[in-house]
Amino acid sequence: MGCRIIGCGKALPALDVKNDELTKLVDTSDEWIVTRTGIESRRVAVAETGTDLSVAAARQALGWDEGGYSERRVDPAEIDLVIYATITPDAMVPSCAGLLRRRLGLERAAAFDLNAACSGFVYGLSVAESLMAACAPNAAGASGRNPIRRALIVGAERLSRITNWPDRNTCVLFGDGAGAAVVEWDEERPGILSSFIANEDDPTNALTCPAAYDSPVPFDNEGVSLRAEEHDDSLDAVDEELGIRAHIADGEPRQVLRMDGQKVFKFAVGALSAAVDVALERAGLTLDDVSLIVPHQANERIIRYAAKKIGRPLDFFQVSIAHRGNSSAACIPMTLADAYENGRIKPGDKVVLVAFGGGFTSGAVVYEA
Repeated sequence: MGCRIIGCGKALPALDVKNDELTKLVDTSDEWIVTRTGIESRRVAVAETGTDLSVAAARQALGWDEGGYSERRVDPAEIDLVIYATITPDAMVPSCAGLLRRRLGLERAAAFDLNAACSGFVYGLSVAESLMAACAPNAAGASGRNPIRRALIVGAERLSRITNWPDRNTCVLFGDGAGAAVVEWDEERPGILSSFIANEDDPTNALTCPAAYDSPVPFDNEGVSLRAEEHDDSLDAVDEELGIRAHIADGEPRQVLRMDGQKVFKFAVGALSAAVDVALERAGLTLDDVSLIVPHQANERIIRYAAKKIGRPLDFFQVSIAHRGNSSAACIPMTLADAYENGRIKPGDKVVLVAFGGGFTSGAVVYEA
């Protein structure tokens, strides 16, 4: 018995921004970007919201619309849980999961958001599987819990809203999109065989993006103060901890992604291979048992280095970064949908989903298709 993936889908914004377009913003070139990242273009949401994209991806995963992969049509009343992974939510309240639930008419579902940066979808899948296993008919204490038979897990991002477009070292990397998967508890088939999630500290602030609040707070330590509305002193403490006060003083926008590429690259290569090793060991498998690895799409060079480290060719991985870039939590579910659409995953195949991201977060899921 286990938690099976029975559908997945993806959605991309209409605007396709090629590398040459970025030369109008920063000193770069198509050759420079492709050589260092493998990215040729990325999608940018101009009119689409994250919720719009997640609805389109979810409808494919549920078997309501063409595209993606779905074993069957899943009725709205069958979904018991919605987990929405993002670092760029459309709203704080209601949650993005709540907005998606409302749009799709999933009236039975509990819904919440999750932030684990680029590892968000893997974290969400692991959480969903754990909740479903805890509520399975034969699980200890299951009679006292809400039954969760089917769940919708979404990763959706509009990183264009937090990209520092004048920074050529980061603006070339990111894109927007959404991916979704439907999982179902099956008493007859195994589905997810193991999962692994982990965090490491990021003491040098290699990858950061602070939250932004624009509502004035008319208080200081003494009480009501109209002067306090002019500057929120608490933000200074956050900026100090994240090491970005100098950037703010230089006039840079506050809520943008800042990254030390070399440090993130070093972490990512190690985290990817380590997560795969742990997840396979927990599943009692080796790489020889695996048909495909679906990795986070941060940089093609990271995937190449990881492939070399584990002794496998690049085509052992599903690589979909060329025309999407890094779309954080949306990467793995969109790339998974690509793998199904391209016929790379067949019933009985063992597949590894592996992610790494800011925080530093990492994780992997091994499942049988």
